[in-house]
Amino acid sequence: MTTRSEPGDDQADPSLSAIMSERRQLINLAYRLLGSLAEAEDVVQETYARWYAMSRQQQEAIESPGGWLTRVASRICLDVLGSARARRERYVGEWIPEPLPEPTELGGAAVDPADRVTLDESVSMAFLVVLESMTPAERVAFILHDVFRYSFPEVAEIVGRTPAACRQLASSARRRVRAQQAPATATAQRAGIVRDFKEAWEARDIEALIGLLDPDATGIADGGGLVSAVFRPIEGGEKVARYAIELAGWVPDLTILERTVNGQPGLVAQRDGVTVVVMAFDIVGDRIKHIWAVRNPEKLRPWTAEQQH
Repeated sequence: MTTRSEPGDDQADPSLSAIMSERRQLINLAYRLLGSLAEAEDVVQETYARWYAMSRQQQEAIESPGGWLTRVASRICLDVLGSARARRERYVGEWIPEPLPEPTELGGAAVDPADRVTLDESVSMAFLVVLESMTPAERVAFILHDVFRYSFPEVAEIVGRTPAACRQLASSARRRVRAQQAPATATAQRAGIVRDFKEAWEARDIEALIGLLDPDATGIADGGGLVSAVFRPIEGGEKVARYAIELAGWVPDLTILERTVNGQPGLVAQRDGVTVVVMAFDIVGDRIKHIWAVRNPEKLRPWTAEQQH
């Protein structure tokens, strides 16, 4: 996994190739573990800092730099998750994971491929919300084993528990995921339902919105900075629809765009070209079951390159 320097080449860093090739893996891992791109980037930076704090001799003694980086990043994430739980309990309003854009849909500067998170089912908003309900150890064991295919002995070394205990942690996490998992709706159908929601929202057609929402639908919106928080989930399809109409009235001149949010069809609301809301949807059958509306400006940072078009 590492690229060794040729004899006599004492200027090249033998670990550089390995370090660079691992960056995207580390970003992908840390985002899934933390649900925050900003925190994931901090973890990766700290991981590299620890690598470069070692002497060349210490670095060369490590058989698998990639494995070392993953272990260190995972342990930092475990610590962050422990402290994040306390922070999120004090969070004003509901905590929603940080939404990720599809880089090809963004205007402005291109995203470095090494900093991209692979947008698959394991980063859908519905999946990340289930991960938030897990203990830090469950989340780390589950993601490392079920998503990144690490063996339980390898997970045990990272989590600091026995392989058998890690197997139990992952099994418990898996049960949580299965309990929340609904039959998949085809991407084209999901996109069509989100498009219908957009059109009904723009037209302020309350009946059309209610028709698209599951009767037991839940809407969750966060806040932060100068944006006031919605303190509790909005429960019931009719109430969610009425809140959406009210929101459109509170913030006039919104431009609603269809965008990919965490790999799924979603919506972005902009005002004067600035993203103010990112909406992710959980669709079961032909109805919207959950809507997550992210309004915290700090979490909208990856969307600031978005240009109205």
